[in-house]
Formats: sequence, C-alpha cells, structure tokens
Amino acid sequence: MLSKKCKYAIHALVYLADRYQQGPVHIQEIADEQNIPKKFLEAILLELRNAKILHSKKGKGGGYYLYKKPSEVNMIEIIRLMDGAIAMLPCVSLNYYEPCEECREEKTCGIRDSFIAVRDQTLKILEGSTLEKMLKRQRELKK
Repeated sequence: MLSKKCKYAIHALVYLADRYQQGPVHIQEIADEQNIPKKFLEAILLELRNAKILHSKKGKGGGYYLYKKPSEVNMIEIIRLMDGAIAMLPCVSLNYYEPCEECREEKTCGIRDSFIAVRDQTLKILEGSTLEKMLKRQRELKK
C-alpha cells in the first residue's frame, strides 16, 4: 500500500506535469488544488527537488516545476523515493532485500516464488506508468 506521502507526491507531480513548461507553480496553488497540507507538501517537493525530479525558483513568480520531461518520470522512481521497496516481501525486493524471518529455505520457498512473479509484473506496469501517460489517461477519463 502506498503511503500518504507517496500519494501526495504523485498527485503533485501529475499536477505539475499538466503545467509542464508553463513556468513555476507556487506551493500554495498545488496544495489547494490537490488538497494536500502545505507543510507536508513542502517537505515532499523538497525531496523531489533533491532527487532532481523537480526544480524550483525563488522569489516573485517562483515555485516548483518539473526538471525532467513528464515522459521521463515513472512511478518506480517516485515510489522508491517516497516509500522505499516496491516488493510486497523483503526477500523478493531488488533494492531493499532482507531475508524473511519465517523462511527456512529461501531457494525452495513457494511463497517467495509467487511474490517474485508479483514483483516482476508490478515493476513492468510501474515502469510504463509515466507522468505523461497518467496525465493523458486522466484527460481521457474527464471527457
């Protein structure tokens, strides 16, 4: 399950993708339009800026804007940045592997094997889920 932090990050990024190359967007606007607490949003946007997904401009007319093209930002990158592991079990995680306490024989564990397949399909779907595609689908659904 995604954390609130991750969901807020995705909402803010889709909002910014919709305004790609239109200049910086003020934090208050994003917070109001996406119903995200401003203080929480500030921390999220700073983290996204530090990860070089966003860029910011200070002063009058300042705010945040996408550093990367919407087609270059996928959900794997965002979820890992905000929440860490994508895999449902630590023993199948590619980047955050840990052995499961309950497992006696990892190589022959049928549970692990099933969740490797879940992980692989999840990664495939999330890799193709870019901000551009999500925004396009959102626009189609509004018609």
